[in-house]
Amino acid sequence: MRKLLVLLILLIAGGGGGYWYFNREGGPGTLFRTAEVQRGDLMVTISATGTVEPEEVIDVGAQVLGKIQAFGKDPRDNGKVVDYGTPVEEGTVLAHIDDSLYAADVAQAAAALAVAEASVKRARADLEQLNARLLQAERNWKRAQELGPSRALSATDYESYEAAYETAKANVSVGQAAILQAERTVQQATATLERANTNLGYCTIRSPVKGVIIDRRVNIGQTVVASLNAPSLFLIAKDLRKMQVWAAVNEADIGNIFPGQAVSFTVDAYPGLEFHGEVGKIRLNATMTQNVVTYVVEINTDNSDGKLLPYLTANVRFEVARRQNVLMVPNAALRWSPAIEDMAPDVRPTLAGNGQGRGPRGEGRGIGGAGAATGGSEGGGRGGSAVPAPSGGEGRPPATAPAGRAGRRRAGSRPATQIARPTGRVWVRDGKYARPVTVHIGHTDGTMTEIESDRLVEGSEVIVGVQAKGAVESVNNPFAPQIFGPSRRQ
Repeated sequence: MRKLLVLLILLIAGGGGGYWYFNREGGPGTLFRTAEVQRGDLMVTISATGTVEPEEVIDVGAQVLGKIQAFGKDPRDNGKVVDYGTPVEEGTVLAHIDDSLYAADVAQAAAALAVAEASVKRARADLEQLNARLLQAERNWKRAQELGPSRALSATDYESYEAAYETAKANVSVGQAAILQAERTVQQATATLERANTNLGYCTIRSPVKGVIIDRRVNIGQTVVASLNAPSLFLIAKDLRKMQVWAAVNEADIGNIFPGQAVSFTVDAYPGLEFHGEVGKIRLNATMTQNVVTYVVEINTDNSDGKLLPYLTANVRFEVARRQNVLMVPNAALRWSPAIEDMAPDVRPTLAGNGQGRGPRGEGRGIGGAGAATGGSEGGGRGGSAVPAPSGGEGRPPATAPAGRAGRRRAGSRPATQIARPTGRVWVRDGKYARPVTVHIGHTDGTMTEIESDRLVEGSEVIVGVQAKGAVESVNNPFAPQIFGPSRRQ
């Protein structure tokens, strides 16, 4: 009996050891989550946020001070006054400012002009009298010269006639100068009257262009004061059929933006509707907010249907590159790396020796060598080579020249250094193990990444994550404790 008991114990121990060994070698049953390699078109974009702006806006101000008395009439309906959204023509009256003070200035300037004109007439009449006196003095002086100093004409009278002649000539010059002074006074009064009339005309605010009023900033009875800066009364958009989107682009992405680039954008006012445009201008006056440098990019778009309204928020996508008929895998496939025990046995020595792979399932140790990342059973880190991060705030596309920009380099400039296409690693199922496949990485749209490989074709399955059998069994086991299970029967 004692030998039989010892034999039974050895059999039980051997069976338990064998069960442990085979389960340790095969793992607790790793379930790989896979995705198919796809073939299709890939578009690389840069995302940004912007504002819809009118292409040209005129700020109509006041050049005189006064109180707003009334608004102009709507050109479409004389029973209404101009207001928000009113289309106006060039010269349309927008508002009237109280002109009583300026009308008084006009009357005063007109009176001053009349006085100046009368002064001219008087100066001319005085000049005629002076010319007559000069003629008389000239004749007397000629007679005195004929007689000369003698018994008929004393020396005193002779000198008196000479002095009278010279005085008459000087008086004529004074009369001519008086006429010139009076004429200049007339010119000054005329300019003063024109200025007064101009200020009086400024009391009527008119539209300088044809457009649509998008903002009215005054009300009747409000006093406007024009000092160093003209107060703004109306904001007129010249042509709402052409709009612009002013998008703020991060400095990390501005190198992939160029004039003429295709752009698509959406606005929250029209969900599901996509608008299109192209880059018109990149403003060089960058702004910095919390150490983030951004550039304003102007995007031109057509608004013939009038759907886009000024100042809508736009979600912009700049088309950087478009790849057609290429192989693509999910980005998760490039980030994921298996535990060492899940690797094919023939690749374990090489990858384990280089620090590749994770430790025991769930520990999430990083993938060494090709790039620092966090692992975990869900493949949270980057695997193999660095994967191009998604665009639009999540990263930048690879440093390859985007399609459509080839040949845009200025003639004579030094070409930029081209960076070789990075390589990465995806994993495929090999029985119950995972086997690595090295691929060349291309562009990414943030979800899918372009790859090139001789071992992968359309429809091939790549691993994107794992799920342990034990976890599945614990969920499906009715005897397992349930933290959030059904409520107890009453």
